[in-house]
Amino acid sequence: MNIRSFLFALLMLVSMSAAAERIKDIATVLGVRENQLIGYGLVVGLDGSGDMTMQTPFTVQSITNMLLQMGVNMPPGSSSIMMLKNVAAVTVTASLPPFSRPGQTIDITVSSIGNAKSLRGGTLLMTPLKGADGQVYAMAQGNMLVSGAGAAAAGSKTQVNHLSVGRIPGGATVERSVPTALGQGEYVYLELNNADFTTAMRLAEAIDHNLAPVQGIAMAVDARTIQIKAPEGGARVAFISQIENLDVDVAAGSAKVIVNARTGSVVMNQHVSLDDCAVAHGNLTVVVNAENTVSQPAPLSQGQTAAVTNATIEINADKGNLLRLKRGVDLNDVVKALNSIGVTPQDMLAILQAMKSAGALHADLEVI
Repeated sequence: MNIRSFLFALLMLVSMSAAAERIKDIATVLGVRENQLIGYGLVVGLDGSGDMTMQTPFTVQSITNMLLQMGVNMPPGSSSIMMLKNVAAVTVTASLPPFSRPGQTIDITVSSIGNAKSLRGGTLLMTPLKGADGQVYAMAQGNMLVSGAGAAAAGSKTQVNHLSVGRIPGGATVERSVPTALGQGEYVYLELNNADFTTAMRLAEAIDHNLAPVQGIAMAVDARTIQIKAPEGGARVAFISQIENLDVDVAAGSAKVIVNARTGSVVMNQHVSLDDCAVAHGNLTVVVNAENTVSQPAPLSQGQTAAVTNATIEINADKGNLLRLKRGVDLNDVVKALNSIGVTPQDMLAILQAMKSAGALHADLEVI
């Protein structure tokens, strides 16, 4: 083998290894997932920046219910005259990681649902966090951490960052665990993050080649799910660990163009292609000018002064430059050419849509 063939083979190996990804990065184990939790609570100890109780009656109602549970009986009708400034009603959200056990702590996010100006310096009172089934899975409580600051005086106001949302690291304690099906049954299932038949087949082949070269244990059920026969007991954890660290050549994705209509951003992948086409685009501008004048009546005519509006409408049509695009031209070159003739982001979106309708743009056009 000469030096040129050796370098070519080396480049091919580098390119193949660069395209390979770990199974851990492209797939997840079925049943191993986070669960969302939510709760309603109160933040107290605010420096006069809490809810305006006349506009948020649920805050006063929550305080009244809490005091009753603590043995404090409020006089009848007192809730309607309570003027609380240091209390805010909030929602508490958290994600319960897989395999969480009672006694472990998780981070929580606290968000105001009333008209509180700031949650800075507040303390979250004990708040139960419930799952989608209505069961309590964690209890939250702690001091707020708000990464912001604000000040107001004499009608002027300044603020840095967001003051109505804060976090409490380790602010919730897990009270109930969520059972997982990882150790049950004969099979373990992997789910691809992006469904693709080619990647699913390659993943199953990689598992069979590295872990069971004689008897296949993996089978692609569909474009997203791979069924794997796994050992029982504690050996299943080590088996899944081996699978996660295998490398798989991910199949190339479909051609796609992403256009953000709000910002004018155009993003494409390397598989976008074009056919021969010609594009012409001209700008149409409509200008309306209004001039307000006063009409004065002649002397002794007994007329009245009246306001008169004179409107002038002008329509300007710019010339549209004809741009010819050759077959196979990269879309990046197309976008540069359109920019050179002064096409705005909105015009570029319209041109790309027209090219897609004409069959000249071979890609999925997605507008976000």
